[in-house]
Amino acid sequence: MDVRQPRPTPDVALAARLFDELGRQTGSGRGVTRASYGLGEQLAHRIARREAEALGLRVTTDAAANLYMTLPGTGGGPAIFVGSHLDSVPVGGNFDGAAGVLMGLAVAAGFRQAGLAPPRDLTVMAIRAEESTWFPASYIGSRAAFGRLTPEELDGVTRTSDGVALGVAIRAADGDPDALRRGEPQLDPARIGVFVEPHIEQGPALIARGLPLGIVTGIRGSFRHRNARCTGSWAHSGATPRAVRQDAVAAVAALVMAMEEIWTRAEARGEDLTVTFGQVATDTAEHAFSKVAGLVAFSLDVRSQSPDTLAAVRAALPALLGRIEGERRVRFDLGPLSGSEAAAMDPATIDGLAAAAAASGVPATAMPCGAGHDAAVFARMGVPTGMLFVRNANGSHNPEESMEMEDFAAAATVLSRFCLDFGG
Repeated sequence: MDVRQPRPTPDVALAARLFDELGRQTGSGRGVTRASYGLGEQLAHRIARREAEALGLRVTTDAAANLYMTLPGTGGGPAIFVGSHLDSVPVGGNFDGAAGVLMGLAVAAGFRQAGLAPPRDLTVMAIRAEESTWFPASYIGSRAAFGRLTPEELDGVTRTSDGVALGVAIRAADGDPDALRRGEPQLDPARIGVFVEPHIEQGPALIARGLPLGIVTGIRGSFRHRNARCTGSWAHSGATPRAVRQDAVAAVAALVMAMEEIWTRAEARGEDLTVTFGQVATDTAEHAFSKVAGLVAFSLDVRSQSPDTLAAVRAALPALLGRIEGERRVRFDLGPLSGSEAAAMDPATIDGLAAAAAASGVPATAMPCGAGHDAAVFARMGVPTGMLFVRNANGSHNPEESMEMEDFAAAATVLSRFCLDFGG
């Protein structure tokens, strides 16, 4: 592009209006709830489609009901993809995921208003079912787009809130689970020049550094046991000596502390690792303050950017569980295993985003990503992939998410410059 020509200005006012509408339509007094393939996600997709059609974008969907909104470019070659998801966790925040879709629309609207076109087709993608809290499977929408969703998942994975099978939910959202069973891909990696996923940061790093923007270097992989159990024996709290107790709470506590020790040792070696027991509960139908708990349900979520570290932690678990079982006279059942692979971002895309930030006068820092994102699927499919993190207070997956529109505008400016210069 001739540098003397005006550059498009992202329509941040459009994004602000849509954030407000999403909050009103999918909020419930505290936070938002946009269940995957449920009413909230459906409403969000309808809002995005309506705005894309008003902008004159080409709008299509695929068999998984992913939404594609395309602004034609001036030249040929593989397209520029920008996108994220529109579902949320239960009682979540309004910016998680949605910021990426609305940023793509704001950038496309800026091109339209300036009478300019990007050098390649610019497709804004609203991806279905990223939040695996609803259906216990990772990256449903993005994997489906590449023909990587399995028949077993379509028929056997059910929504946690109502028990509806994934395939049934997809059909109810005007998708085509039969096409997904056949493994028919919507996306060809060779026809995607780059995928950029803008997203709020879900931790405190940018707040701590006083910076508005992060450029992601890689996404952690994980292994997860969502439905683990520890079984001991119910007993009277006052009449049962410690030597004969089969206390499931004490056993799970021992597991938590042992995993903390594994984490501590890994960090001391300079390895990347997180360990989380996000759900721990005794049986509400049987527990009481005067009883030794005979059953504890819990979840275990282990993440790392290193496949070797993940493999080492998984390999250590059986012996660790066996030791605690012997000491505490209990039995562990970790239940089904799920997870995701680590994914590195594309070095050239990282450099391009950094150059766009510098040229736009937006301070940015390179940083790893601890959470899972659809960008990991694109990267593993061989698509050059990058992520932009926008500063966000109070963490994520909660109603207190707090992204400033000034930071959103700065990130959108960087993304717009990147898109305009891509392939030039």
